[in-house]
Amino acid sequence: MKTATMTKTADNGVNVEALLGARDALTQAPPAAQFTWRANCQWFNGAHSRSTINGYFGLGEEQSRATGFDIESDHPALFAATDNAATPLEIVLAALASCLTGGVASIAQHRGVQLNSVQVEVEGDMDMSGVLGIDPDVRNGFSAIRVKFHIDADAPATEIAGIVAQSQKRSAVYDIITNPGNVRTTIA
Repeated sequence: MKTATMTKTADNGVNVEALLGARDALTQAPPAAQFTWRANCQWFNGAHSRSTINGYFGLGEEQSRATGFDIESDHPALFAATDNAATPLEIVLAALASCLTGGVASIAQHRGVQLNSVQVEVEGDMDMSGVLGIDPDVRNGFSAIRVKFHIDADAPATEIAGIVAQSQKRSAVYDIITNPGNVRTTIA
């Protein structure tokens, strides 16, 4: 009697073979896994600025992209600003959502789960008394962050939950937010 094995296939737009190949290559050459990401910020006026992202260091040498990326930030008029762009806090929340979403797509692809749609809602609570200097005992950052996934996929809820858990475990932005590293500031 023949036993048929079913292989799950999915097309979520992720090249898993390339990702696994990169992982294998970096396993063989650990120094190449050391990356330095960069953003350069220029102030315009008030709280309005633009960060430019282009090159980075990785695989043992400087890397460049075909095109650079700009991210502007500002603050709302409520805080006497011009409200020309999202606040840096909102950009952090967007980075978390984007990192987790990319992880979900990659992990689902690797596991053969077809995604139909993924939406992530991220909210961060903050007491402005800290950052505005009203109360020195109040933290300047978020006191809580909530992430809510809405995923439609060809998989049971338990498998989707496993994909989300693995995405959270491997998310660089989630790690940065929950386990902050050392930040050193200098003046040139």
